[in-house]
Amino acid sequence: MDKRISSLDWSLIRAFLTVADCGSLSAAARRLGASQPTLGRQVRQLETDLQQVLFHRQAKGLMLTENGELLIGPARRMQAALNEIELTAAGRQTQIEGSVRITASVMFSIYTLPPVIASLREKEPGITIDLVATDSTENLLFREADIALRMYRPEQFELVARHLGDLKLGMFAAKTYLDRAGRPETARDLLDHPLIGYDRNEDIIRGMQERGWSATREWFALRCDNHAVNWELVRAGCGVGFGQVELARHDPSVEQVMLDLNLPSLPIWIATHQALRQTPRIAQVWDALVEGLVPNLS
Repeated sequence: MDKRISSLDWSLIRAFLTVADCGSLSAAARRLGASQPTLGRQVRQLETDLQQVLFHRQAKGLMLTENGELLIGPARRMQAALNEIELTAAGRQTQIEGSVRITASVMFSIYTLPPVIASLREKEPGITIDLVATDSTENLLFREADIALRMYRPEQFELVARHLGDLKLGMFAAKTYLDRAGRPETARDLLDHPLIGYDRNEDIIRGMQERGWSATREWFALRCDNHAVNWELVRAGCGVGFGQVELARHDPSVEQVMLDLNLPSLPIWIATHQALRQTPRIAQVWDALVEGLVPNLS
């Protein structure tokens, strides 16, 4: 066997898979937290080692060649095997000290988790936390995170998950704005106010349409797909927007618009890989999250 193939570096395979999934070096670099030139060198090195061209270079990014397509399956099996080794080894660790990687939504990471993590760190200073604030789904099976807080029920068989409760949603505006513009008394009155919603994300529009509203993108005077930015627009007095009832309860600058809109609640689930659940530091962080979050959920 060619020595170059028998001694393939896993980092090259990981770069290959990530670029294949993302379709460009820039997007893959953001996902891996690496530089674009580094990933480019890794892909070229793998092509040299295998003596095959794996990607077509195009103006809009990279597309797998036929040879690249044939390697995707074996590369993913290699990734799965390495992750199984990591998970098995991590599950056997007994020390409490070490790092735990938590992933949660941007909104949850900014406004809900900090006091919970502060309490955990006070009790267990030997545990360090990597907090991945993202609205994309991190993969627990590939150790992209140790513990995930999701707003849906994880379905993978290998995961252990628990429903912590639900976040109630409402419509809110800054008190200064409502004092100036008036308080809506009916759902129809909302259309007389600048509404704050999403840009490309159509969740709010679909939800309103399901409730009998003929909502369109043009109904919203301010649009942003970042939930935290939307909340700050509400707080600044830009108009009426959606938010979490529990979060607003602790913010004297905002007021809930009390209309019967039959808004849904967001379920909150905590999940980890079953091989990690009883690892001491994972268990400690899991318990701290449950203790800190459950009292504030319905």
